[in-house]
Amino acid sequence: MKFAVIVFPGSNCDVDMFHAVKDELGEEVEYVWHDTDSLEGFDGILLPGGFSYGDYLRTGAIARFSNVMKEVVKAAEAGKPVLGACNGFQILLEAGLLPGAMRRNESLKFICKPVELQVVNNRTMFSSEYDVNEVITVPIAHGEGNYYCDEKTLANLKANNQIVFTYNGTNPNGSLENIAGITNEKGNVLGMMPHPERAVDELLGGADGLKIFKSIVSQWREANVVNA
Repeated sequence: MKFAVIVFPGSNCDVDMFHAVKDELGEEVEYVWHDTDSLEGFDGILLPGGFSYGDYLRTGAIARFSNVMKEVVKAAEAGKPVLGACNGFQILLEAGLLPGAMRRNESLKFICKPVELQVVNNRTMFSSEYDVNEVITVPIAHGEGNYYCDEKTLANLKANNQIVFTYNGTNPNGSLENIAGITNEKGNVLGMMPHPERAVDELLGGADGLKIFKSIVSQWREANVVNA
């Protein structure tokens, strides 16, 4: 499986994403610059964390208009897996690939620490390697991770089982219904505020995030065997 790690001016977790795929999974991966006009040949798309375009205006608001995002939208519409972590999640929201919006943390402070997540839905291409209701530990590092949506959108998220991860125990940022990660209705686009790429090796303090990447690969292989 071949992954693209999209690099925006200000991205700072692109190397972590690259490491997770190349060194931990042993799959193909390339950095793809924000002005690229084609994602042909890639099977999965990863939008890393950081501060794209300095987080001016709103987080992800400028990155959403990058040349490559037209291709990310095409990839998502084609059913390819698209994962956005932290700033990547914010960009997916701004691009309309996921519903809702991000607000400042309730504390109005940047928060960087490990948090517990509960796997609410393990029947997605991003969470199939987990057990339902499994509690995992993954780091967060954000100032605007307070997820919000209106009542109708929330009802749709619940009805379609689009809520994949919730904060377990303490909610670090005030996110609505403790939401930490959601998918689109089709289930092939996942946005999450925690950083799974920072939890892929015990040497880093834990490997609970690795199963997200393993899930993507296993689901991709299964689909390609079925379609072969």
